[in-house]
Amino acid sequence: MRFIFFVLFYSFMLSGQAQDYIVPLWEDEVPNAKVSTLEEQLKNPNARVISKVIDPSLEVYLPSSVINTGTMVMICPGGGYGALAYDKEGTDIAKWLNGQGIAAAVLKYRLPEDESNQVPHLTPLMDAKQGIEILRSMAGQWGVDPSKVGVMGFSAGGHLASTLGTHFEEANRPDFMILIYPVVTMKKDYTHNGSRNNLLGNEPSKELVDLYSNELQVKPNTPTTFILHCEDDLVVPVENSIQFYGALKKEGVKVEMHLYPDGGHGFAMGFQHGRLATWRSLLLEWLKAI
Repeated sequence: MRFIFFVLFYSFMLSGQAQDYIVPLWEDEVPNAKVSTLEEQLKNPNARVISKVIDPSLEVYLPSSVINTGTMVMICPGGGYGALAYDKEGTDIAKWLNGQGIAAAVLKYRLPEDESNQVPHLTPLMDAKQGIEILRSMAGQWGVDPSKVGVMGFSAGGHLASTLGTHFEEANRPDFMILIYPVVTMKKDYTHNGSRNNLLGNEPSKELVDLYSNELQVKPNTPTTFILHCEDDLVVPVENSIQFYGALKKEGVKVEMHLYPDGGHGFAMGFQHGRLATWRSLLLEWLKAI
């Protein structure tokens, strides 16, 4: 009997070191939403891809207090603004960060669908701003320094992260940005057309294209940034990162960029790509340095 009690107690103590809980982004009325028949869809339960998000949330992962560094990262999975690669570019990354003493939260953000949004292009950024505000407001409860709360994004999630880092108000400014093979520009020369069409529509105005071409939106108080891309990326051209790097340098924002010659797009942790997996060590060194 004492053994069973010990096992249950130990399991309870460990349960907080994986997924801790899910925090809804909006307690009451969800802004910019409209009534629709959409229902959230899940593909491949073993490596979840989520689409048609109606109830946005933060899935929070906390490290052991023994190794807690006081840093927290909000992760924006990619998916071309049409879906979320929720595990591959979300929960898998959060669990890895936990092992490094870094708290993480996966942002399940609404996608810019005409059926469920009043003004579709506004919704992802609304959710990202709300997410960073929630994390900072709850930082003390989690042993997190509220001045060490940043954002990380992959592909189209990198576009959302860089939008947050260039379109913020003071309350929702991230303290740092981590952009992994990010979409940055909406200009046709180097954009990812699927992300552009899903976010802005098929025939957006020049003003809207410029607004979401984040290389044009960098300010001196844009957060310090880590950028990773592969030169042979045929989905999101490496020029997205190169242009953003140049814009950050021009405004005097501290930035570190790593370009690998091979690896393509969507490699996430990079386990199947040899030395490309070393990007995670580079990121950890950068986080310690800042």
